Amino acid sequence: MQKKVITALFIIVGASLGVALLPAVWIAAKWQYVEVLNNSLTNGIIGAIIFYLFSLLLADRIVGEMSEIDRKIKVVSLQDLIFGGAGFVIGLVIGALVSIPLFMLDVPVLNSALPIVIMVALAYVGFRVAITRKNELIKTFTRQKDVEIEQPDPSNMTQEEAMVLMRKADENYRPYKILDTSVIIDGRVYDVAKSGFLEGTILVPNFVLYELQYIADSADSLKRVRGRRGLDILNALQKEDGLKVEMYDGDFDDTNEVDSKLLRLARMIDGVVVTNDYNLNKVAEFQQVPVLNINELANAVKPVVIPGEKMNVMVVKAGTERQQGVAYLDDGTMVVVEDGQHFMNEKLTVVVTSALQTAAGRMIFAKPDHASRGITSK
Repeated sequence: MQKKVITALFIIVGASLGVALLPAVWIAAKWQYVEVLNNSLTNGIIGAIIFYLFSLLLADRIVGEMSEIDRKIKVVSLQDLIFGGAGFVIGLVIGALVSIPLFMLDVPVLNSALPIVIMVALAYVGFRVAITRKNELIKTFTRQKDVEIEQPDPSNMTQEEAMVLMRKADENYRPYKILDTSVIIDGRVYDVAKSGFLEGTILVPNFVLYELQYIADSADSLKRVRGRRGLDILNALQKEDGLKVEMYDGDFDDTNEVDSKLLRLARMIDGVVVTNDYNLNKVAEFQQVPVLNINELANAVKPVVIPGEKMNVMVVKAGTERQQGVAYLDDGTMVVVEDGQHFMNEKLTVVVTSALQTAAGRMIFAKPDHASRGITSK
């Protein structure tokens, strides 16, 4: 449908230009059949045919560009659209005023094409200035109000207090937090968002939702349960008061990889990818895309253990090295116990010897506390 509309517009523009410009071409050609061809109907048909041929070459590309613009508009905030539209109109008006002297010139190109170029260029400049300087414009028009109502008198403050009030959210703040499939299935993102540690808008792309639906419809019962859990987490996020959850309807048709689509979307809207996928995290770092890793957050908030600290654990399996036993804390942290195989399936008091922080999590090394052996039990 879009392609047909574009073709029709090309034909209308071509017919109009043919009627307006072709008479001068026929007169300049001094052809013997000029009087036969030089009429509005013939000129309109010739111009329409020429532009129809142009439409065959350009229509697909124009449709593609319009689809890309449509995808970008869907993720732009209403505030940006208002400021951008106002800047566009102001630039267009300035361009029209500047072009008034050019319309009066008796030069064919300067009095027609050049004014249009100037108006389009100034309209674009106005749009870009309004979008990129939006925060500064808001501060400029609201500064007096902020000083009178929200801020205390600077003359009564120390230099340190004044510097604190001057600090604002910088340009590193990114309003969109884009959820990965793995972090939705994991489920911990709901608790993190509910606690208020995910500020801004939580964005769920459609291609992530489709992947969740595909997993939920899998023939594998384990995958099916994980997919349904992810859909339940999304519904819980959407129903939670105080959380702003939005859908992104766009897609990237040139690739089928969900991870690649996530990174491209994050770059396009200057967002942050929320994931617990180690490999996606590394790829995002290489491509300089901001990432929030739930696993890293979980590791960061785990209690810190120091050598010499005692804890009670239960050895549940043998370790990789001789005589080692493996236990787990309530938060899933692995504890490797020296000579732990002698206390298999027993509650044991151990003394921490060292701790190792890895990308996969924290690992604690310990040895039995022989002074407390008397209180161990099966």
